[in-house]
Amino acid sequence: MNEQIGFGIDIGGSGIKGAPVDLATGELTAERVRIPTPSPSKPEAVAATVAELVAAFDLPDGAPVGLTFPAPIKHGIVPFIANLHRSWKGVDVPDLMSKATGRRVIAVNDADAAGVAEVAYGAAKGVPGVVLLTTLGTGIGSALVVDGRLVPNTELGHLEIDGHEAEHRASSAAKETQGLSWTEWAARLQRFYETVEMLFSPDLLVVGGGVSKKHEKFLPLLSTRAPIVPATLRNTAGIVGAARLAAGGAT
Repeated sequence: MNEQIGFGIDIGGSGIKGAPVDLATGELTAERVRIPTPSPSKPEAVAATVAELVAAFDLPDGAPVGLTFPAPIKHGIVPFIANLHRSWKGVDVPDLMSKATGRRVIAVNDADAAGVAEVAYGAAKGVPGVVLLTTLGTGIGSALVVDGRLVPNTELGHLEIDGHEAEHRASSAAKETQGLSWTEWAARLQRFYETVEMLFSPDLLVVGGGVSKKHEKFLPLLSTRAPIVPATLRNTAGIVGAARLAAGGAT
């Protein structure tokens, strides 16, 4: 490995995944390793799992390490948490993980990491101006990148639209639990995207999350001023973006 290698970790509610990343190309340089998220997912237990994951690879001492987290991260601190144990609130994630691994670690919101990855290596590569990525899954994550610089923790899935929190009506989980057809769901997505377009006037909209694999079923049903395209990095986006940010890069 050389100085062009970073290490990315993606912390989720069910699994913690990691792999080294070629920072020049955004490609993983080794098979991704996944370890189940401990239950209960308290900070010390998760930190021990992250340390185990890092130790599974032969990383140079100075390799930058970044991890994604399923919550906002403000100056390293978790202000609130939904998908892991409540005891994470108020925790300094980089400090905890740096002590556990013996390495300098940065932490970033998971959607923000995906947005950085798509701008640097994926669907938004080379696009100037304002790029807005949304991840459609259990909720709606968002990442706003302006001229290559991340505006962190936008949390646009929590916008109130027509009296409802956006992700309660327009996430892919809402589609499944409420038995919506693609057309019915697209109508809800349309309302969401026209609202965020009004607020941010993006030059490009990128749609990620597992459902983006079926983008042909719903993206053509949407009418937006900006082009709207599926994300391309799929399940590696969080790992890649975290490694990129740890190395001090955005685009």
